[in-house]
Amino acid sequence: MSIGIWQIAIVVILVVLLFGRGKISSLMGDVAKGIKSFKKGMASDVTDDNEPKNISKDNQDSDKKD
Repeated sequence: MSIGIWQIAIVVILVVLLFGRGKISSLMGDVAKGIKSFKKGMASDVTDDNEPKNISKDNQDSDKKD
């Protein structure tokens, strides 16, 4: 049993009737803003880590404190 075009059409019509076009469009706008924010956050993380970290220096500092 596969999903046909008629079943998809009925589900889409029911969703539009229940939520209305305005609610669906505002929801999709919020999803788009979230995706843009996620991409911007991922891009800023990459630029912040350009400097290599000296792990051995961090280990020496922790040895001195003990």
